Amino acid sequence: MDFVNTPKKTTESLLLRKIRRMILLFMVLLVLSGITAFPVQTELHWMMQYAGSLPDTLAQWLALITAAVDDTAGKYPYLIYGYDWLAYAHIIIALFFTGVYRDPIRNAWVLRIGMIACAGVFVLAFSCAQIRGIPLFWTLVDCSFGFFGIIPLIIVQRWINQLENIHVQKFTNSPHTL
Repeated sequence: MDFVNTPKKTTESLLLRKIRRMILLFMVLLVLSGITAFPVQTELHWMMQYAGSLPDTLAQWLALITAAVDDTAGKYPYLIYGYDWLAYAHIIIALFFTGVYRDPIRNAWVLRIGMIACAGVFVLAFSCAQIRGIPLFWTLVDCSFGFFGIIPLIIVQRWINQLENIHVQKFTNSPHTL
């Protein structure tokens, strides 16, 4: 048994396990946040049952959104189809992270695209929300998806960098390196 490489191997295994757990959690949360778009009308009606316990501004916004979705679903149900595609997009985006799960170093580019997408949430929210009449407090809720999404991706990026350094050290310390 090669005791010299044991600590590196243990560190490498630990890093890989941590990366996979975090990516799996990220994927599950991404899918869950997406599939909530399927039953949007039902969810809004459920939330309206608790509107009395919300601050007035939020309760009024919730009532406005519920009325708009109900009106749209009643008159133009095909527009609600957009929510189905939103949910589907979340599921597909989550699937891209299986590459990071399987081979973090080779597929770190997916992670970086994910971080760019999380940062892009802020750009989209602040540039389009005002045009669409979205109140600031809801814009901040939308931005929270980018903020809380980028945190695990940054952590995983650091772990991937550490894993990559271990691989580089193994290669440069190899007796077969010229």
